Amino acid sequence: MPKRLIRYAVVGCGHIAQVAVLPAFGNARRNSKLIAIVSGDPVKRAELQKIYDIPRALDYEHYDELLKSGDIDAVYIALPNSMHAEYTERAARAGVHVLCEKPMAVTEAECELMGRVAREHQVKLMIAYRLHFERANLEAIEIARSGRIGEPRLFTSTFTMTVVPGNIRVQRALGGGVLYDIGIYCINAARSLFRDEPTEVRAIAAGAIGDVEESVSALMRLPNERLASFTASFGAGKVSEYRLVGTKGELAVDPAYEYARPLEHRLALEGNVVSERRFAKRDQFAPELLYFSDCLLTNRDPEPSAEEGLADVRVIRALYRSIATGEPVELPPYQRRERPSLEQEIRRPPIEKPTVIRAQAPSGGS
Repeated sequence: MPKRLIRYAVVGCGHIAQVAVLPAFGNARRNSKLIAIVSGDPVKRAELQKIYDIPRALDYEHYDELLKSGDIDAVYIALPNSMHAEYTERAARAGVHVLCEKPMAVTEAECELMGRVAREHQVKLMIAYRLHFERANLEAIEIARSGRIGEPRLFTSTFTMTVVPGNIRVQRALGGGVLYDIGIYCINAARSLFRDEPTEVRAIAAGAIGDVEESVSALMRLPNERLASFTASFGAGKVSEYRLVGTKGELAVDPAYEYARPLEHRLALEGNVVSERRFAKRDQFAPELLYFSDCLLTNRDPEPSAEEGLADVRVIRALYRSIATGEPVELPPYQRRERPSLEQEIRRPPIEKPTVIRAQAPSGGS
């Protein structure tokens, strides 16, 4: 067991930070401690500092001071997507490790910069793909690998929710967009299940909310003539599911991407359902903290890495190019060294519903 705690600052105190990240430290006490929060809202800072008994609560203008203080070992970046690259780079140049929310950044160039600066300054950079530590997702990947449904050939997915105008997810200047926010889950699932990278993509968009697209339907070609398709929308009721079809059967996961509900599997072979399984609801954010802290304490490179973050963003950018041109877009080869596996599973109990201070949920509530 490690004798030292990794000291964190959570940067950004919006909805995801308050409903999931801050409470997760209570389930990650083995090796992780919340030392500071950074927010531009003085009411949030004061109230959250009191609720979670946080030693330091600072404005963004004191971010660099915090990085150089020696009081923290790592930051959890929970900012709007457009700010990920800047705040990661500043932390890395100060020698502070980074756990960054997905998407890694808005452009491939930003992702490459983040990875390069982290390497140059010998800090570790992990992208917060919570499902890489969640059993239902990891068992789905294992089923795909095992050959139980034969050779995986087709992937289909739907991920939809309602988002109100004005939310950061629908503001282009902040890195909003349905592909960045929820389409990325479908892309990451397809890549993980097929253990391969798309070679060609095409997409169409429909509707608008804020200054981004409301819905996108996408098709991805992978090596060996495998196909993955998905629809993501900010303008439909809550759906979160995927289906992987192989030469002998299929695996359906519904819900598939949620953190507030139990996830479920249905496995069918030759058209007959052979098993159904419900996975208990658990804290999906504490495992990220526990895993990343272990990586820092043992000097191990994390998975999901910067390369994983870039892998999804390059696909997202290609899909947006296809939407703009109306044409398919080819992707150059991309090699991934590691994929998520069952060995990464970490189980922590679900958190109690936290108090939320001046933070808007996608649907407009708190």
